[in-house]
Amino acid sequence: MTILFSFLILTASCKNKNTEIDKTVVTCFDINKYLGTWYEIARFNHKFERGLIGVTATYSYRKDGKIKVENSGFKGSLGGEKSYATGKAKITNSNFPSKLKVSFFLFFYADYFILELDKNYKWAVVGSSSDNYLWILSRTPQMKESLYNKIILKIKERGYDTKKLIRIEQKKE
Repeated sequence: MTILFSFLILTASCKNKNTEIDKTVVTCFDINKYLGTWYEIARFNHKFERGLIGVTATYSYRKDGKIKVENSGFKGSLGGEKSYATGKAKITNSNFPSKLKVSFFLFFYADYFILELDKNYKWAVVGSSSDNYLWILSRTPQMKESLYNKIILKIKERGYDTKKLIRIEQKKE
C-alpha cells in the first residue's frame, strides 16, 4: 500500500499460476469510512519498499473527486530519512467499490483490492490482481498478536503463502 503502487503497474501481469488464490473482495465497503491513516503491519517484501519501516498510507478526497494517496516510511530506522510518495486512487466500478485502481505515475494504474476488512474499519487486508502483493493494515501502529494471528488464518484460507509476510516496525503508541 505504500510506495509500492508505482511499481505494481510494472509487475501486475506477473501471476503465480501454480496456486489458487482467493482474491474475492469485501462486499460491504464505504470509502468514506476507509479514508484516513492506515499503518502497515505486515507486507510481502518488495524491492521498492525494502528497508522502509514505520510505513503509513493516508487517504483523503481530492477536489476532482478522486482519492489522494499519501504514502510514507522511514529508511532503515524510525529515525531515518523519510520517504514519500503521493498518488491517486479511484473506484472504477460502483458494483465493486472495494476494487480500486491506484496510480503514482501519470495514467498507469494498479489494482488495489480490499480482501478483508474489519466491520469497524480498524484493520484491512489489501491485495491486487497479482498474487505477489499483500498488506495487513491497521488504524493503530500496533496490533494485538491474537488479532494478527486471526488475520493470518484468513489469509492462509485464501491460499496466500503467509511465510512471505514480513512484519513492519512502527512507532510505539
